[in-house]
Amino acid sequence: QVQLVESGGGLVQAGDSLRLSCAASGRTFSSSAMGWFRQAPGKEREFVAAISWSAGSTYYADSVKGRFTISRDNAKNTVDLQMNSLKPEDTAVYYCAAPKGMIPRWTMKSLLSYDYWGQGTQVTVSS
Repeated sequence: QVQLVESGGGLVQAGDSLRLSCAASGRTFSSSAMGWFRQAPGKEREFVAAISWSAGSTYYADSVKGRFTISRDNAKNTVDLQMNSLKPEDTAVYYCAAPKGMIPRWTMKSLLSYDYWGQGTQVTVSS
């Protein structure tokens, strides 16, 4: 069992930066990949970024590549998402997620690979 709690969302202007944090509790965090997903009103939940269990590999959606950076601190059981050059289209509820165990890299972008989800944090970017 893993509990995930996101924080750091808020209202910002286009071009600003925001850092989201996900705090995890449980014994599987350090051995699991972690992902960030987002969902805008009326739209499907979509992949944003993921990081391997060892933090040696990161993956990003094309829409955020070059602007967002995912990182993790296994000692503190946290995973962060640094978001720079924010755009209005980044407005969404952002969720962090974790699988039950290690997963192959080709599955890290899929919602179905993740078993534990946070409650979400709202990010709103004004023009």
